[in-house]
Amino acid sequence: MERIPLLGATLRRLDLDALASRTGPLQPATARRIVARLNAERAAGDDNRQPLPGELLALSLLHEAAHLAIVEAARRRPEAALATAVPVVRDSVGAKQTDALLDAFADAFPGVEPPADLRLEDLLLVHLANANPAAAPLRSLVDETDLPADDLAATVQAIERHQAGAVLDDGTEAAGTGAAISLIELLREPARRSPDSLAGQLRYVREHWGWLLGDALRELEGRLDIAIGVLTEEEHGLHTRFGAGAGGGGAGAGGGEAPTFVGADVEAERFSTDLDWMPRLVLLAKSTYVWLDQLSKEHRREIRTLDAIPDEELARIAARGITGLWLIGLWQRSRASERIKRWRGNTDAVASAYSLDDYRIADDLGGEEALADLRTRAWRHGIRMASDMVPNHMGLDSRWVIEHPERFISVDEPPYPAYRFEGRNLADDPRIEIRIEDHYWDDSDAAVVFERRDTATGERRYLYHGNDGTSFPWNDTAQLDF
Repeated sequence: MERIPLLGATLRRLDLDALASRTGPLQPATARRIVARLNAERAAGDDNRQPLPGELLALSLLHEAAHLAIVEAARRRPEAALATAVPVVRDSVGAKQTDALLDAFADAFPGVEPPADLRLEDLLLVHLANANPAAAPLRSLVDETDLPADDLAATVQAIERHQAGAVLDDGTEAAGTGAAISLIELLREPARRSPDSLAGQLRYVREHWGWLLGDALRELEGRLDIAIGVLTEEEHGLHTRFGAGAGGGGAGAGGGEAPTFVGADVEAERFSTDLDWMPRLVLLAKSTYVWLDQLSKEHRREIRTLDAIPDEELARIAARGITGLWLIGLWQRSRASERIKRWRGNTDAVASAYSLDDYRIADDLGGEEALADLRTRAWRHGIRMASDMVPNHMGLDSRWVIEHPERFISVDEPPYPAYRFEGRNLADDPRIEIRIEDHYWDDSDAAVVFERRDTATGERRYLYHGNDGTSFPWNDTAQLDF
């Protein structure tokens, strides 16, 4: 990992030395492991909010960006280098006291090595993290209370006096201060501007430090976006509880917080440009089954498969200037999705277009051959074909749930003690039984898992329903584990 002293002592204390020896940036999966162990060690009766993995990810990035700012400030203005502050600190605090403070700091945060200017740099950044209100849940990682308080305060004051005479005058506009800014002021600015949000502080760095960091910030941008996204999703889950009633999970779930699904290796979007055609695309969306029914009534004959769509309809679409046809609901759908809806009283319901049995063109639409026929004929009229897909979940009775349950997010026991799975079996395949949580049937809960029972072994798994972090779980789906 990058040189971040706030992690060293904690990793050793939590018996995670293997992580401490790794190189490279802190990854979301590693942050989760560290925070999970940290939370497991919390003292009984500790009422403080548990830290989130995204907060550790964000704090480490703020620390890394601050290191880069210190390096770049010294390059631009040598007298701003912290190395030049070391003799000032020794004169102000005392040589013995300074050495003792830096040694105590190195003992408290293993991994911080000489020379003195590097220890002083890390000491300063840990001190700023202690003073950052948004970092309060991670205070145990940056706790400086074992350091001699008077010498620490005198050291920080000496650094501030030294830096006051070496202002950075290129950041006046970007910093938004209306005047030149010292390095210390610059390092404090994210927490001052966004005291309650580490994500807000990362945004501030991304938007206001480019004048100083240049290419180094551009290299960080992808990881900044990932950390902001992870933390935003975690904070949403932290503040969202399933309420009782039609969609709620409060009563049946025992008042538990809504889980979030944060990928271990989140990637920033990289959209293709497709400049040769996409900017000119005019896209028409059609709900496939509804459209086929409308065409059947209009043409007074059965039009139920894709290859039966009339050529004259394609010509009419093209004549309106439309160059793309987006068909919604092409894939083979879950039978359990339809059952759930009908068993709840909607006798005319069909399966959700987003609860899929398999990624193949639906049999009753004519399958792959019917789509190939439509695609060929549409292209003759200059019409491209498009379809939506759902990469994060499948139907709860899909082929993968039956044959590859390990591909889904699951637990061995129900996550909430109030959950019960005693209703009717939703699966057609005799190899498994599938039951959703009983409270769903009377609208008193929207449970986050369903039960999958292997009929041969009796093994029970509780697979999480699909959820994108913005709504209640979709009870006819199963969430893939990427």
